[in-house]
Amino acid sequence: QVQLVESGGGLVQAGGSLRLSCAASGLTFNNYNMGWFRQAPGKEREFVTAITRASGRTYYAYYADSVKGRFTISRDNAKNTVYLQMNGLKPEDTAVYYCAAGQRWTYENRNEFDSWGQGTQVTVSS
Repeated sequence: QVQLVESGGGLVQAGGSLRLSCAASGLTFNNYNMGWFRQAPGKEREFVTAITRASGRTYYAYYADSVKGRFTISRDNAKNTVYLQMNGLKPEDTAVYYCAAGQRWTYENRNEFDSWGQGTQVTVSS
């Protein structure tokens, strides 16, 4: 079965940075689109970013407007790992961040992934 394990969350001050990692197993990683979501207490889970599996030699990345220019998603297929580099963090970024994997994901249906990690807490203080 697919297993996704997030790490790298923590407590930072506003303006600081964190890098989250998601280690994947039980799948052919290079065949999967990977994404990050977040959920704050009392809120619905929210799309943050995604990166596609290779189309030829090209990967495509997509970002929610709220994080565009501050967050960067990347993947290392040799390590079966996807990363989320978060810079310029704001208190409103505070949430549990979840890694997701899916073979048929598209931006038009960006909330539809097949597998989910357990989440890692990110807290940004002001």
